[in-house]
Amino acid sequence: MNTGAAEIIEFWYSDRVKKQWFASTPELDKEILDKYESAWEKALAGDFDNWCNEPDSCLALVIILDQFPLNMFRGQAKSFQSEGKSLQVAQQAVDNGFAQALDKGKLSFLFMPFMHAEDLNRQQQSVALFKKHALEGNIRFAEHHRDIIAKYGRFPHRNRILGRESTQEELNYLASDKAFKG
Repeated sequence: MNTGAAEIIEFWYSDRVKKQWFASTPELDKEILDKYESAWEKALAGDFDNWCNEPDSCLALVIILDQFPLNMFRGQAKSFQSEGKSLQVAQQAVDNGFAQALDKGKLSFLFMPFMHAEDLNRQQQSVALFKKHALEGNIRFAEHHRDIIAKYGRFPHRNRILGRESTQEELNYLASDKAFKG
């Protein structure tokens, strides 16, 4: 595995960072920005496309493109800028059979771009992948994301960040205690 990819995997799966995967802090967001913004820019430009040739390197590229921008650019439209490329990389990994080469602890992040997609077909694929690989802790979240896209065609919590006008139905949902806010 590429040295840079190994560093990404080591960082992301460290005990310290694992604890903050879904409850990040401003300090972690800044650390990721300071350490990895240039890697994200290079990955987005295609400089790391050769990482798609190995399972762990491919996973590292998905993390750079899908997870890191959510931390680095929290609350900004830029946090979704590399979403399309992360989805392409994740699809390539699935097509290449890399899911069989990664342990369950790593698979959830390989599949995360499907869960983040504002496309119902990709959401269906997300649910199917999490079920196929028995990622029990993620299935409920994948289904929830799919159901939001099925109902609204997009994630309403992104509307403000992306400058999209919300429908009244979306506003009612966002004001409810059932709202997913990202």
